Amino acid sequence: MGVVVVATCTLNQWAMDFTGNLARVRASIDAARDAHATYRLGPELEIPGYGCEDHFLEPDTFAHSWEAVASLVASGHTDGLLVDVGAPVLHRGVAYNARVLLANRRVLLVRPKMALAGDGNYREARYFRAWTPRERPLEEYALPPCVTVLTGQASAPIGDAALAMPGGVVVACEACEELWTPQAPHIAYAALGVHLIGNGSGSHHELRKMARRLELLRGATAKTGGVYAYANQRGCDGGRLYYDGGALVAVNGHLVAGATDPHFGIGEDVRLAVAAVDVAEVVATRLGRASCAVQASLPSVALPPLLTVTTTELRLPRGEAGEGKDQPPHVGDDFTLTLSDADARRRGLTLAAPQTPPPEAVEEEIGRGPACWLWDYLRRSGASGYMLPLSGGADSAATAAIVGAMCQMATTAAAEAPCGVVAADVRRLLRLPAGAPTPTDPKVLSRALLHTAYMASARASSTETRERAAAVASDVGAYHVGVDISAVVTAAVEAVSGVLGVAAAAAEAVRVGAGAGRASPQPPPLTPRFRADGGTTAENIALQNVQARLRMVLTYLLAQLLPWARTRAAGGPADGSVRPLLVLGSANVDEALRGYLTKYDCSAADVNPIGGVAKADLAAFLLWAARPVEDGGLGYPSLADVAAAAPTAELEPVPEGQAGAAAPARQTDEADMGCTYAELGVFGRLRSLGRCGPVAMFRRAYAMALAGGRAGVSGSAGVDGGAGGGGGASFLAGASAREVAARVKFFWTAYAANRHKMTTLTPAYHAEGYSPEDNRFDLRPFLYNVRWPWQFRQMDALVDEATAAEQTAAMGVAVTEGVAEQAPNGSS
Repeated sequence: MGVVVVATCTLNQWAMDFTGNLARVRASIDAARDAHATYRLGPELEIPGYGCEDHFLEPDTFAHSWEAVASLVASGHTDGLLVDVGAPVLHRGVAYNARVLLANRRVLLVRPKMALAGDGNYREARYFRAWTPRERPLEEYALPPCVTVLTGQASAPIGDAALAMPGGVVVACEACEELWTPQAPHIAYAALGVHLIGNGSGSHHELRKMARRLELLRGATAKTGGVYAYANQRGCDGGRLYYDGGALVAVNGHLVAGATDPHFGIGEDVRLAVAAVDVAEVVATRLGRASCAVQASLPSVALPPLLTVTTTELRLPRGEAGEGKDQPPHVGDDFTLTLSDADARRRGLTLAAPQTPPPEAVEEEIGRGPACWLWDYLRRSGASGYMLPLSGGADSAATAAIVGAMCQMATTAAAEAPCGVVAADVRRLLRLPAGAPTPTDPKVLSRALLHTAYMASARASSTETRERAAAVASDVGAYHVGVDISAVVTAAVEAVSGVLGVAAAAAEAVRVGAGAGRASPQPPPLTPRFRADGGTTAENIALQNVQARLRMVLTYLLAQLLPWARTRAAGGPADGSVRPLLVLGSANVDEALRGYLTKYDCSAADVNPIGGVAKADLAAFLLWAARPVEDGGLGYPSLADVAAAAPTAELEPVPEGQAGAAAPARQTDEADMGCTYAELGVFGRLRSLGRCGPVAMFRRAYAMALAGGRAGVSGSAGVDGGAGGGGGASFLAGASAREVAARVKFFWTAYAANRHKMTTLTPAYHAEGYSPEDNRFDLRPFLYNVRWPWQFRQMDALVDEATAAEQTAAMGVAVTEGVAEQAPNGSS
């Protein structure tokens, strides 16, 4: 049959950016042609961008997508190779997520998606309908006029079908979710004799997800043989998700292209993986598997239609190269998807060999994935950089380190491609002239882009955290300032103390029965006090919250004025043209789940790179980032000290006379929350990934306690904390049913009481499958009955049963031990 040259492309698309998206699609086709590819595969919905969401409810989105496809045909980008692009289509008034296969200015097939993604972050069924091949035979799709005028076609086939291309290669499509379904289409395609399957995907990054994706890719052809090409979108296309790319090719169960490429990277917007594959290898593999042939030959097996594409219908007259394009190969010749061995040698092609993906730690995923997301967000928003309140704690330090990783990756990418997109963005952000060399030291970029502020509060902020914040800023290279917020806090409290005094006096008058009409002197102000100074819980919490909120108010003030001040000092424009900074939040997923945050403090930032990361994973990330660069880390040694420190918000002062560098830590996050981060990690996974309500969570948690705290009790990896963040379930080891129930009840009570806070969370990078983010990922109410009467009553009944069993077991152990202590018969 010959050699087919497959080019899979990852593109950094932007939702609704038809101009930019089309340019990147064209660039990918040009690169595929330069690599002698005969088949080019792009990501899912690459024309409009996958994340258009409710824009898919607008007819304009479909019209503009076909206009872009027509532009590809008119410019000659479909000449000489099979081009597989992702675009939305309207057929008989119904919207479909589709693949459009083009060759030599012909629309060969419109292939709608047959299994829509509807879990987690995905809402495809809100916009599209799944094509049901058993109910819908192959139909004719009426092509829009902008395509008809170029191709001469009034219609094209639409539905589930395979294409028998000139050269003898049979091609079919899958679309993203179809690879993950139990009855995946590639099984039927193999039975039909399909050699090459292309999967255009829009799959977002999630910690530990890449290994599952690679396993599925290998498995798609491991049993049946075949070539499986995979092209995933890359980058932030306008939302909370980061698409981590992946241009991959598997042959007969082995990855042969793209497996060794870096998982993450700030670089050019178009990336390719190219594999030259001998189709005879697929045929030989299938000949050696008799059971596959037997099943494929059964008349009861339902197979999709096979459409034969002839050389005649694909023939182009000579001299008709596209607008502004050189004459592509095969124009005027008979189109073929395969190259002969001699032709492949002339082009310098060698057959692809199996590859082994390098291992990738979760810590590196935390550092690289959000860093790429932040870079896309920064360069597309037009902001001047980022502003971060840096407390010296783990969360804000991890956020600073991620920005540092972003600067390292951008500096390297700019140096590798001085005329590329990243270099141009670096020059714009640094206000360098066109063509000027970009800095080689990442700290130069970091000092321009990352601004940090340690916001001290009298008696609460310690010397240790101040020094840690300064050390982290120095390691990363941030522009760091210190701000004392004490006067602002005092002024805010004094502004309301008079009103509080009046309210207290009025309440006292009612209590003692004073005359309502009697004139009284102005009552004295009533000033709230911290708990350390004898105040009540209500006073203590209010004084903590006003500090947290004022810190964010001042952070936004600095975000608007620091670029102005720094530019002014450097002799830059003083006309207000300098864009403000984006404010970074730094609340982790576990604290958000527990509701351990103040509304409109760090939950009111612009973006949050760690909002989907568990505390346990962040601790591991800090230690990884502290390692030297030559050892695979980020080279920020101060992060090791941060990781070793007890997490504290430092919003509550130590008692008078105990402040200072040697003062004992009085306030810790876990003490304030009433639970540990390990608990939150496990309970969070049980709630979301385990689909547990209060009663089911108790049953699962108690089973884990009986198993000695071991993870993996009837749950997928990570659900019980074994393969994910959260540190495992060792805290449950040996716990009684009553103790487990108390912890579960506490979690659900706190969750219900604080769920309303999720409506104000900063848009965060999605990294975990148990994100508490409201209305996008976690579609749950935000008003609950915090007493959970029905659920807790059932839980109490289960506890009574389990307690009785525990007591019976304990009595049995005591009896056994007592017998063992008695001397054997006949002994003295």
